[in-house]
Amino acid sequence: MDPLNTTTDITIRPLAAGDSIERLTALLHKAYAALGAQGWNFTAVDQSVELTAKRVAGGGCLVAEAGGQLVGTVNMRGPYRPERDAWSLATPWYLREDTAILSQFAVDPDLQGRGLGERLMDAAEAWAVERGFAHVALDTAKPAQHLQRRYAKRGYAQVGEVQWDGKTYASVLMVKTLGEP
Repeated sequence: MDPLNTTTDITIRPLAAGDSIERLTALLHKAYAALGAQGWNFTAVDQSVELTAKRVAGGGCLVAEAGGQLVGTVNMRGPYRPERDAWSLATPWYLREDTAILSQFAVDPDLQGRGLGERLMDAAEAWAVERGFAHVALDTAKPAQHLQRRYAKRGYAQVGEVQWDGKTYASVLMVKTLGEP
């Protein structure tokens, strides 16, 4: 059976030491290509392997695997530290001790629309609950209304806006309180 024909045989697990950061980076590039084609320079559109490694270094990266292929991912982490990540001062939610941060959410375009994204979001939120976080925060491009609707459907509410340096779009910050439907 071709692993890209079903999502039932997909395993979601933490990124392992033996997983290829190059393959993870390639998955991010593939999944974010359509957003990049719209002129939105999300970091994952063309980030380097080194940046991928840095972003997943916190140990909260989850991957979806099918037939030995990485077909989805989401990155989770605790709050940023203003002394190390001065850029985060623009988003107070990213500094809160009770808030996990979700980023680098990607599903292989060949599997989109089949529920894998929902499974990854469920796993990410479970990761946060298991570590005692009360909220999950994320940001996405303000013009990407379809992404905002997707997150709102899962209970994320817009709590602010931010303009990241070097981005061609403003971002909306969205937060979900865990334990709510």
